[in-house]
Amino acid sequence: MFETESSTMSGKTTIKGNPSQYVKLNVGGSLHYTTIGTLTKHDTMLRAMFSGRMEVLSDSDGWILIDRCGKHFGTLLNFLRDGSVSLPESSRDTAELLAEAKYYCIEELAESCNKALHKKERGEHDPICMVPLITSLKEEETLISSNSTKPAIKLLINRHNNKYSYTSTSDDNLLKNIELFDKLSLWYSNRVMFLKDVISTGEICCWIFYGHGKKVSEVCCTSIVYATDKKHTKVECPEARIYEETLNILLYENRNAPNQELMQATSTRAAVSGMSSYTSDEEEERSGIERLRSNKSSNTS
Repeated sequence: MFETESSTMSGKTTIKGNPSQYVKLNVGGSLHYTTIGTLTKHDTMLRAMFSGRMEVLSDSDGWILIDRCGKHFGTLLNFLRDGSVSLPESSRDTAELLAEAKYYCIEELAESCNKALHKKERGEHDPICMVPLITSLKEEETLISSNSTKPAIKLLINRHNNKYSYTSTSDDNLLKNIELFDKLSLWYSNRVMFLKDVISTGEICCWIFYGHGKKVSEVCCTSIVYATDKKHTKVECPEARIYEETLNILLYENRNAPNQELMQATSTRAAVSGMSSYTSDEEEERSGIERLRSNKSSNTS
């Protein structure tokens, strides 16, 4: 229970209680229910109001009355709880939130609102999605290790890394890989870090997936095929495999490693230690033929 000291006939009280104690707030007709700990978490006017240093007005039902507009008070509470909050889209709402932040002396939130308003005045906008372009191996390692709690997907594209001619469908498939990467980066930009690599020479087109700062799997989209007496480079776009690995990498959003049984259940191929690798269609066909021959020889013996 929090302690109250009432003044005669005025309805004014001083609030002082345990941080876990809940209080009822009526802010301009907008009702809120929160703890004293939240209200006193930061050095603001609300801390002064709910730590016994200031008198507050209350009604006969125990609601603490604050004579301000309650439109943005929920946003203020969320900022006090988390230390950050998403700002309104419109300049008008941001200006209103700024006024409330100033009234309650929430300086950090007021500063964020001011910066957002200045950006909008200058016509600046924060991008929805940002995809770093890798320029060195050291830069890649730094980006992935610094965001180890966030999964990462890198697309390696190097159209000029080729000593054989391409098949007729390779250029179209190369574009499909780029389009799929752009689509996924828009869908999952808040949950996954996307990187594009155009300087590596190891492959022509390859998807690499990272979890907890380490490589988890990859999908190589190129192979060598034979036509008469010449070799050709074949580029594929295995969308199903890429979607599968993208969903698997989301399991690394948590700090703990994903459950291996869950990884196997969500994969068409058994994952070993959370890692899966893919071979080209030709290699899969050859391995299938070898298994058939092995089974046939064992049956005849």
